[in-house]
Amino acid sequence: MKARADKRPVADMSVSIDKIKKTRVLVVGDVMLDRYWYGDVHRISPEAPVPVVKFKRSEERPGGAANVARNAAALGARVTLLSVVGDDEPGRRLTELMRAEKINARLHRDRTIDTTVKLRVIGPPRHQLLRVDFETEPSHEILRSKLADYTKLVAGCDAVILSDYGKGGLTHIARMIELARRHGKPVLIDPKGSDFARYQGATLVTPNLNEFRNAAGAWKSEVELTQRAQKLRRKLKMDALLVTRGADGMTLFEGSRRLQVQAEAREVSDVSGAGDTVIATMAVMLAAGYPMDAAVRVANRAAGIVVGKFGTAVALPREVFAKEG
Repeated sequence: MKARADKRPVADMSVSIDKIKKTRVLVVGDVMLDRYWYGDVHRISPEAPVPVVKFKRSEERPGGAANVARNAAALGARVTLLSVVGDDEPGRRLTELMRAEKINARLHRDRTIDTTVKLRVIGPPRHQLLRVDFETEPSHEILRSKLADYTKLVAGCDAVILSDYGKGGLTHIARMIELARRHGKPVLIDPKGSDFARYQGATLVTPNLNEFRNAAGAWKSEVELTQRAQKLRRKLKMDALLVTRGADGMTLFEGSRRLQVQAEAREVSDVSGAGDTVIATMAVMLAAGYPMDAAVRVANRAAGIVVGKFGTAVALPREVFAKEG
């Protein structure tokens, strides 16, 4: 099936900011704290062939599902975040950051784990030299209590995002999908790993090219890509599949159709968190009652904006919905 390229500007879609501000989005998944240590590099260590970084300043941002929630809130939606953190300083810091973003954070504390932290050491001119990850999986008791909270919250939202970073926070994802669909809520999933069977019944799954290849297999042509995508979508009873393709934009498979949206040309600074922006924007648009193709065009614009910023970032309404020309 031949792709239909859509180049209409976002401004042509008459997106209502007031309508978006009324939407309620529930985000569930693995949260983390992104820490950045900035410094200068003037020499190589005499101890090993590595640069010596002279520390200058630090910065902290919400990561993982917390960045998804932050992106949805930045567009104007009313957001609730449900997740698990450790009973530690990074967990408390995440709570503070969510409060600053006006996000209703339901962060269950698990004393047996450390909050996931990604520490990036940055040299000039914003060049990542090293990343260190700190993480443990939450306990089954905490996960059960989170599921009980989810059961209460899902009925009052307009869309659900399940953000899977493979850290153990979505152990009950099949049940979460079932509950969301039972309440008639669109459920969107940012996947992890090669086994998409656990996402069966979702409204929309948003893999990047590598994730899609791992789940569906390699392809040699656009026709074969379409065949593999539709086969996977039908097998897992998904309403739609959105494959994000970096510089090649994104491709939506919904029903029998394929919609190709070209990436907007701009200088890329950092692709970190672009997938978070895509799924957050899709959820906000669907929650506001817009059709899938309109949501894809807006998500494509938002992703193009955040990759032009450093680190995990958000796209603001004045950027996403700016009038052309």
